Amino acid sequence: MSATLRRKVTLALLPACAALAVNLLGGPAHAAAAGPEGYGAGTTGGAGGGTTTVSSLSAFTAAVKGDAAKTVRVSGTITLSGQVKVGSNTTVVGVGSGSGFTGGGLSLDGVHNVIVQNLRISKAVGTDAITVIRGANHIWVDHDDLSSDLSHGKDYYDGLLDITHAADYITVSWNHFHDHYKVSLVGHSDSNAAEDTGHLHVTYAHNWFSNVNSRLPSVRFGTAHIYDNYFQNVSDSAVHSRMNAQALVQNNVFRSVGTAVTTTGDSKTDGYANLSGNDLGGAKTDITRTGTFTKPPYGYTLTPTSSVVSSVTAGAGTGVVG
Repeated sequence: MSATLRRKVTLALLPACAALAVNLLGGPAHAAAAGPEGYGAGTTGGAGGGTTTVSSLSAFTAAVKGDAAKTVRVSGTITLSGQVKVGSNTTVVGVGSGSGFTGGGLSLDGVHNVIVQNLRISKAVGTDAITVIRGANHIWVDHDDLSSDLSHGKDYYDGLLDITHAADYITVSWNHFHDHYKVSLVGHSDSNAAEDTGHLHVTYAHNWFSNVNSRLPSVRFGTAHIYDNYFQNVSDSAVHSRMNAQALVQNNVFRSVGTAVTTTGDSKTDGYANLSGNDLGGAKTDITRTGTFTKPPYGYTLTPTSSVVSSVTAGAGTGVVG
């Protein structure tokens, strides 16, 4: 083969080699570039709008206001008290692996088309790290690091990611949730059936839950597809389906977990859960009703269960995208 021909072949193979390298690293960069898989598909955030880099609370608060398309890059750690509301058609993305917020969190209240990516959010006192609420829809929470600590009581912090009041079409992917009690609640109250029924469609994919207590997630009324996640050191229960919620739980790995999946307890009505391909690692299940949710209304690719731990621990959290 001539030198010229070798060069042409090499150039032709570069894209395929790059894609292979990403897949060997667990696939997160490719997944992020392609957009969210699951119920949040189609979320574009601030694509097509301007980009602003901020490093102070006042600059951040001003930058995320309004519904015009925009990308806001957070550089460094910004201290919050309470929550900052993010407008529609917005991407909030951290710079590098250590940027984000502490002391408070983000409110996605009644907005649509929002991406929250590559942020470290820690120790949101008395509130959620991220709240998705009041009909907010088409939301993608991706490659974030969300945590508090276990040295305070269960109610000192609230949730890391709570999705309530008829929020809908949400994908939660490649995040590291750790060192927290009540991690992720979908549907806030047993008495909210009138508002929540028919909403709260959420996909949890490729997340790493470690050193946590419960709500991974806990779902009322909604529909949750939970696949390719790694649950590690969970002192109480992981997936909890209640109040007629439907959960499809596929190809997840559980290690040092009390109860992997439950459909009963804490609410007056049980939920439903269907399981396939999971590695329970000795964890128990408490499933009283299996339900009808066996296939989501979208295409997706399952990671082989044997590869979930290596893929998720390599790819979840910050520093991979952004």
